[in-house]
Amino acid sequence: MKLKTLPEDFRVEEITKIRPSNGPFGLYRLDKCGLGTPEAMQYILHKWQLSRKDLSYGGMKDRHADTTQYLTIFRGPHSGLTDKSFQLGYLGQIPHPYHAKDIAANRFEIRLRRIAADQVPSLTDRCKFIQQMGVVNYFDDQRFGSIGFCGELIAVPWCLTNYERALYLSMAEPNLHDRPREKEQKQILRDYWGDWIKCKAMLDRSHRRSIVTYLCDHPTDFKRAVALIRQDLRGIYVSAFQSWVWNKWLSQLIIENAGTATLDRLDSQCGPLAIPVSKFECTIGNRSIYDLDLPLPSARQHDWPSGTLASLEEILRPLEMDVRQMRLKYPRDTFFSKGTRAAWLTAQDFAFEWEPDSLNPNFQSLKLSFVLQRGAYATMVVRYLFNEAIATEPDEDLADEGIPEVPEIGPAADHETH
Repeated sequence: MKLKTLPEDFRVEEITKIRPSNGPFGLYRLDKCGLGTPEAMQYILHKWQLSRKDLSYGGMKDRHADTTQYLTIFRGPHSGLTDKSFQLGYLGQIPHPYHAKDIAANRFEIRLRRIAADQVPSLTDRCKFIQQMGVVNYFDDQRFGSIGFCGELIAVPWCLTNYERALYLSMAEPNLHDRPREKEQKQILRDYWGDWIKCKAMLDRSHRRSIVTYLCDHPTDFKRAVALIRQDLRGIYVSAFQSWVWNKWLSQLIIENAGTATLDRLDSQCGPLAIPVSKFECTIGNRSIYDLDLPLPSARQHDWPSGTLASLEEILRPLEMDVRQMRLKYPRDTFFSKGTRAAWLTAQDFAFEWEPDSLNPNFQSLKLSFVLQRGAYATMVVRYLFNEAIATEPDEDLADEGIPEVPEIGPAADHETH
């Protein structure tokens, strides 16, 4: 199976109820193809000479796709912008910045290629299962792009106040998504960790070197050094850990309560995750899995669904943690999210169609169309069909984390309006 052979094979469109009215924030529609969200945003900032804090958007959209999304610019131009890979259209003004909460859902049109004819019957059955039942609402592997080759989650030693280990994993641990120059910079830190003066002399000017500069004067103050990591990156590390625990916890609950249902195992960055592939009834505590909103685990959460806490503690035990330790003592500007996530995902308006593969003679292509709620992963639907890893970009761009010429961006802080 081939996904995203062409960018137009993966089409995603944000659905929002936000409409222009009035206010200080310009609302824009961004249509792009073959370009990642961070790269498009960097170009817009550079072209219009904007401050990073003035731009806000709701979600990351893959570079290997044809996508539509929305963004706001504080007192932005009342005009559009066109490049060979994207078109930015001005829609009007709104009273607040555009954020993830403004995304109602995402509409997907996906074409999967190079499917052998003998796979068609079994895949048709799985499509019908998804159409009728839905899928488990796991976070997919894009969420875990910050996990390096060693497999350690950066937020685990951070929660346990091992600040040096958290800093090392963040700055020096090699990662699948590292670009060539990034690999070289991390190798310098691994070779000379602790010799901060030598590291500073060899590193490029970057956010990373700024932290090393601090360590030259405070060589063992790793606690403060962790606080100097970009706040958006720290948020990514915490979200990855929380999502990792949530996935394993839900998988364990399904295994414990699935009864006679047939379960398959989905390989993931979290380890094998349980997925039902037959008619499935599962009651967790006193709630059906189809109606269950499972809390995002952290020390901030105190109200747990009946019969679930013991399984959560079991997931944390190999990390030598309990749920009370899922919190950050320092710095105070980064914390675990509090909220819930639906355990089960229904793909609305799900439809599928078989066609000959125009790019691969003697193979079939499968066209899928569906709508997913905000925060759900279309790749999980695809993986339900094929149960194989999918090469994807991480949810957030983690590479080259200090290039100064064009500022890297993420969702900006809210502006205060009066």
